[in-house]
Amino acid sequence: MTSNIFFIILVTSAATFLSRFLGVVSAQNIKESSKIFRWFNCLAYSTLAALIARIVIFPSGLLSEVDYFVRVIVVVLSIGLFYITKKNLVYPTIFSAIILTLFNTYL
Repeated sequence: MTSNIFFIILVTSAATFLSRFLGVVSAQNIKESSKIFRWFNCLAYSTLAALIARIVIFPSGLLSEVDYFVRVIVVVLSIGLFYITKKNLVYPTIFSAIILTLFNTYL
């Protein structure tokens, strides 16, 4: 069982680093101002927004036990912190986990 876990970690790590390596090699010829690059950027942001909306509106697992109002408040506060911290993603991520835990426990 332990050897299977190490093999799985090795294979997934190789796949991750291979795809990143290929991305670095192929990205040398891509201009950030090109229409296709902007399209992929918009696609990535829209996919992320859809996933966040799905998690907030239709959660699964333990998050489904958290009240809808609490989830919306945490998202709004995290977005506010995101803009206050000059679009830093670390602080809102940590803040949202802590606030969600506190609100779920004490509200």
